Amino acid sequence: MPALLPPIVEFREATKRFGEGPLVLDLLNLTVQPGEFVSLIGPSGCGKSTLLRLIAGLTPLTAGSLIVDRRSPDAAAADLAFVFQEPTLLPWLSVAANIELPLSLRGVAPAERSVTRRRVLDLVRLSEKANAYPRQLSGGQKMRVSIARALALSPKILLLDEPFGALDEMTREHLNEELLTIRERHAWTAFFVTHSVAEAVFLSNRICIFSANPGHLYTEIPVPFPYPRTEATRRSRPFHDLVADVSRILRSVEPDTV
Repeated sequence: MPALLPPIVEFREATKRFGEGPLVLDLLNLTVQPGEFVSLIGPSGCGKSTLLRLIAGLTPLTAGSLIVDRRSPDAAAADLAFVFQEPTLLPWLSVAANIELPLSLRGVAPAERSVTRRRVLDLVRLSEKANAYPRQLSGGQKMRVSIARALALSPKILLLDEPFGALDEMTREHLNEELLTIRERHAWTAFFVTHSVAEAVFLSNRICIFSANPGHLYTEIPVPFPYPRTEATRRSRPFHDLVADVSRILRSVEPDTV
């Protein structure tokens, strides 16, 4: 049996609080292998977005340890890319300029920036929109540009914080399929925060369910469906059964609001 690759992300007894406030994450133990697609779901305030920020080196742990690609998060930051819930495109820049901006900030030569920009726009099927401005794009197109900008950095790890949460269901499902199609060609590791159980089941090979107050990894659910996944996957009985099972577990960890 071949040896497993070293984990690309490993939390050990990781704890996070901001200042003197309450614990946001408590004694998190989580190991993720290269190429995994891991979705994080749980009630608001359970630390899902904070976990992404820890991996990205945007905030430090309070206690415990975190290794990202065998380095500290700060040292590994150049190999990560972040996609937020809002596209965060600069309105005064064209699509092409928005995508090239992080490459320019890294000192990449103009010719190489242009090649990369054409490649990632082709990946998200927006080559014809290179000279458009954000105001001329639909919500789904803006998010595809945001994903293209992240992919331009050739990340080993892609962090996605509810990127499709504000979109209508049809657009969201279409972009889920596109994201997996892109991943077939570029096998980055993904951490995906969502409030949609169906989205988590469709995208992931593992779902981490968190409880809140403080944030705690309650359980992990493997997703057995093979890639590629399609609309037929969504219509299948096993898919609906797993969505129901994960939803039931999620309801059990949600705080009582009565």
